[in-house]
Amino acid sequence: MTGVCGCCGALRPRYKRLVDNIFPEDPEDGLVKANMEKLTFYALSAPEKLDRIGAYLSERLSRDVARHRYGYVCIAMEALDQLLMACHCQSINLFVESFLKMVRKLLESDKPSLQILGTNSFVKFANIEEDTPSYHRSYDFFVSRFSEMCHSSYEDPDIRTKIRMAGIKGLQGVVRKTVNDELQANIWDPQHMDKIVPSLLFNLQSGEHSESRSPSPLQATEKEKESPVELTERCFRELLGRAAYGNIKNAVTPVLMHLDNHSLWEGKTFAVCCFKIIMYSIQSQHSHLVIQQLLGHLDANSKNSAKVRAGIVEVLLEAAAIAASGSVGPTVLEVFNTLLRQLRLSVDYELTGSYDGNTNIGTKIIKAHEERQLQEAVIRTIGSFANTLPTYQRSEVMLFIMGKIPVPGIHPTLPSTGSGAEGTRMIQIMLLKSLVQVTAGFQTTNMLTALPSSFLEPLLSFSLTEDPEVRLLVLQILLSLIDRHDNRPKFSNISSISDISVLKLKVDKCSRQDNLFMKKHGQHLYRHIYLGCKEPSSGRQHYESLFALLGLLSVELANEEVVVDLIRLALALQDLALSTDEALPVYNRCAVHALAAAYLNLICQLTTVPAFCQHIHEVIEVRQKESPYLLPEDVFIDNPKLPSSLEKVEGDVLFLQSKITEVLGGSGYNTERLGTPYVPQYTDEDRLSKRKSIGETVSLQVEVESRNSPEKEERTPAEEITFETLKNAIVDSVGMEEQERERRRQVVEKFQKAPFEEIAAHCGARATLLQSKLNQIFEITIRPPPSPSGTISSGYGQSQSRSVPIYEMKFPDLCVY
Repeated sequence: MTGVCGCCGALRPRYKRLVDNIFPEDPEDGLVKANMEKLTFYALSAPEKLDRIGAYLSERLSRDVARHRYGYVCIAMEALDQLLMACHCQSINLFVESFLKMVRKLLESDKPSLQILGTNSFVKFANIEEDTPSYHRSYDFFVSRFSEMCHSSYEDPDIRTKIRMAGIKGLQGVVRKTVNDELQANIWDPQHMDKIVPSLLFNLQSGEHSESRSPSPLQATEKEKESPVELTERCFRELLGRAAYGNIKNAVTPVLMHLDNHSLWEGKTFAVCCFKIIMYSIQSQHSHLVIQQLLGHLDANSKNSAKVRAGIVEVLLEAAAIAASGSVGPTVLEVFNTLLRQLRLSVDYELTGSYDGNTNIGTKIIKAHEERQLQEAVIRTIGSFANTLPTYQRSEVMLFIMGKIPVPGIHPTLPSTGSGAEGTRMIQIMLLKSLVQVTAGFQTTNMLTALPSSFLEPLLSFSLTEDPEVRLLVLQILLSLIDRHDNRPKFSNISSISDISVLKLKVDKCSRQDNLFMKKHGQHLYRHIYLGCKEPSSGRQHYESLFALLGLLSVELANEEVVVDLIRLALALQDLALSTDEALPVYNRCAVHALAAAYLNLICQLTTVPAFCQHIHEVIEVRQKESPYLLPEDVFIDNPKLPSSLEKVEGDVLFLQSKITEVLGGSGYNTERLGTPYVPQYTDEDRLSKRKSIGETVSLQVEVESRNSPEKEERTPAEEITFETLKNAIVDSVGMEEQERERRRQVVEKFQKAPFEEIAAHCGARATLLQSKLNQIFEITIRPPPSPSGTISSGYGQSQSRSVPIYEMKFPDLCVY
């Protein structure tokens, strides 16, 4: 029998004998290296035998696993690994099939050591670059099995950690093996990503307390590398770093779903950590794709709790900051449109107490403070996005947001969601706060193009509203726009210091574009400063902001003409505080006096005219002794000491226009302009909030009618325009303004005090005149066309046209062909 067996053994194929010889009698002795070298040499010499070697090794391993001979299992896997590393011929594909079959057998085992052994072999295989592609290899089982190992709940914590780390390494191996091979199964398909990404995030959660330290964790110590968290982060970064343009969505969608399913938005820390990893790992030109997905997810959660929406917005905030080095993307306005829509919805939810007007309020309790937190987060995010944009795009965003602000009677107001007027007011405030964020740090060399009339005019209109919070926000926006040299903090405190050099103001020469800007918008700015001081509801913050605005205009945009206008404006503010017609409270009158004093003290030192400075300082010294409540140091404090009334403010405590005109005229300033008191021009913008009575509204209509009246259509002879004519027109403009104001006053008084019958008769006469003019026009336009056959004279000496049929007309011979 022994001889027969030996004979049969000798007849066995050589590859089987070589495989058998690598296994020692005692598995603890390990692989027989000398025989392993012979097997490797044989495989290299006869590569067509590789598939048979692999099949035989697979057969032996399956038998050893079934018999629990794990020592031989380890030897077989070691032999497979060495053969894989050595052989890269065209026939390796069939050998790989046997290898993967054996790895699969190990992974299906319940024994952790075999699972880890199989994973380690797969990772070694994943690092091999094959020379020939594989058309039919499938990795579906390995994705599922490695994902399952990532969620291991083995009782022993050490073994559980090892199994999870093996699962993470296995997923990393699958990605490496398949991501660059177009013939392999597409690992970016949702069916695979929905398993891989949640498995990685599950292991990343245990490190929720430690934020991502840097864009790359290469500096991690060896001890840290052994933790599942660090290994997971490296694997997640590698996966995202390999994602092409079309695969970003499939990689990020499972992240969003995981955060939704496990309520991880509310904590914000883990969600922010995840998206920091994503934003740092993907290619920078793909950043906008992630941001677009987050915006879409925010829209999808519009009716979710405020905490969830706030969490998504916080993640957007962090993502925008990281994306600044890349690009926010082509749909910039869509980003802001989504955020503004969420802002509007949040205000509606807060005021109506319901996510849907049709559902029961009790279904979901809306907490106002949570909605407020969300609104603040959205506003911060809008500012963060804006900071990533170049100047020209930021100007577009500012214009876009301005177009969204509801203005009753002008722009469309909010949809009818039950929030009403209060909702409109809150949206106005929220959008203006957003503009404050967008304009923060805004700097441009050409303000005329960066701030068009379509933005500035509606913005200035809001400074006329009666709501003090809205006016204050408008002032903050104006300060951000005008401050281009960081001078704003130096005007934060209103004071009348004797030497402004301590402020270290940065003053540049006014450019041509700045001159054009002030020529176009200067009068609007002066007017709104004046009207802002005139508001009884203005408080300390308003006056401090108005002083800062005056100061910034002086150092940023002032030429000689602007300086003269600003001095006239300051003196007009003093007259406003002295006037008893406006019924301003005592505090406001003292504040306006103090504001004018502080500004004149500033502008006199900027003009460096000694006599001008002397006059201002003399008045300030008198006020310090006699009327300290007219200076900013005693007014703009927490508890100002004010008199009960301001009846006797006269004499040396006042700045004199005649004196200032005299001293500045000697230094080359325009004395005629300085001697003309500043009077704000009232325009149609007043309709926002200043229409207190029907009489004023009627007066505006009558004024327009009177200007367009047919009675004034009589043509006068053309007047010869000479230099003297133009000079007289400029000089007489003050008198014309007085006449215009008087005419307006008479019109208003007539419609307020005249009897109804007189007003009706006046309007009736105008209507009759209008009808007669219309009849003349209609007669001209409706008259039949003239006929070549001649005209008929009618009575009153007028010629009347007579139409002749075309076939009866007699044409000259030259006209007939």
